[in-house]
Amino acid sequence: MTASNSPQANKDPLHGLTLKAILTEMVEQYGFDGLAQRIRVRCFSHDPSIKSSLTFLRKTQWAREKLERLYLTSKGLPIPPHLLGSSTPATREKPAQKTCADKPQTNAHIWGKKTD
Repeated sequence: MTASNSPQANKDPLHGLTLKAILTEMVEQYGFDGLAQRIRVRCFSHDPSIKSSLTFLRKTQWAREKLERLYLTSKGLPIPPHLLGSSTPATREKPAQKTCADKPQTNAHIWGKKTD
């Protein structure tokens, strides 16, 4: 039984692909300008190169995931579950910010307000 026929064969369409191979193919397909329009990161829009883009994408998980989703979508391949969740910085859950009601009132004792 070969690995591709085994029930445990990897179903991730990115399996065996390097980030460099994915990036190179996307640059060939869209160019850096096209990538910058689809994925808004400076490494694609300001003095772009494969080397600088790889450095950024290896350090920045959300940008790498966007590139991988774009690659899979452009190939018509299924997107694995780990790439389906939104991981863009703007949509990540942010900690609740304190409001004025949460802060102690300055000079509350002068105005006769309770301070808890």
